[in-house]
Amino acid sequence: MTIAVTGGTGFVGQALLDEAAAQGLPMRALARRPQSPRDGVTWVAGDLADKAALASLVTGTEAVIHVAGVTIAPDAAGFEAGNVAGTMALVEACLGAGVPRFVLVSSLSAREPELSQYGASKARAEQVVRASGLDWTIVRPPAVYGPRDDQMFELFRAARWGIVPTPAQGKASLIHAADLSRLLLAMVPGGEAVTHRSFEPDDGRNGGWSHYDLARAIGWAVGRRPWVLGLPPGLMRLAARGDVMLRRGKAKLTLDRVGYMNHPDWVVSDAARVPEGLWRAQIETRSGLRETAEWYRAQGWL
Repeated sequence: MTIAVTGGTGFVGQALLDEAAAQGLPMRALARRPQSPRDGVTWVAGDLADKAALASLVTGTEAVIHVAGVTIAPDAAGFEAGNVAGTMALVEACLGAGVPRFVLVSSLSAREPELSQYGASKARAEQVVRASGLDWTIVRPPAVYGPRDDQMFELFRAARWGIVPTPAQGKASLIHAADLSRLLLAMVPGGEAVTHRSFEPDDGRNGGWSHYDLARAIGWAVGRRPWVLGLPPGLMRLAARGDVMLRRGKAKLTLDRVGYMNHPDWVVSDAARVPEGLWRAQIETRSGLRETAEWYRAQGWL
């Protein structure tokens, strides 16, 4: 089986290609820029707006895993173009090439689309896939961490400095990118247990992580006991404005992100859990956080 993947140059996509190589699965991966050769991977030049590239990507494959997406954009149009129009173009390419199986990597934020432009765009992308006529499965990951990630890295760096700002209240689930990658590949064969269903995977921790406990666990991973600073929504918004002012397009904390970060419950739903006979998380989170911190150190990030 040959699998097509979008987002193969990103954080989750690279973890997915690692896992596919370990399982001996050939992959065709979309990339905007030239990439170094990688065992088992055929790179296809282009992006989600390039219909010819998408046709080349999916032709001759048995399944598509759609990982690519826009997580930060200056406005709703940016999310719409990357997450909705891009998904629609990929679905059309699959229909044109006769590729039946489609696995969409969405986001837990799609569960509350009114909270953010990002979550709303992910919810609309899900609607496109559900209406496609393809044999689809949707995976809604919670916060994803692991080596190469530059988003949760901000928390590791803050913990290293000794202070971690978080929302004042709330809890969230977590998953390591390697566990998520194993799940995505396990979904590819399809079948009655997964077809036309949505799943919310996590690390197996019942009730998720409070922001305080997660910040302290990250502190432990970097060898510090940080002060966890719980910020009310107003201060979170102020911090987001400051980040955008200082880092502009490279800001990681935006007003749109604050919109869903302040929601009190981003714990996965029991009703949407993956059947244990198909998949379960293998990476204990504290060990995974420590491994991630070690990777950051090795790369000179910390």
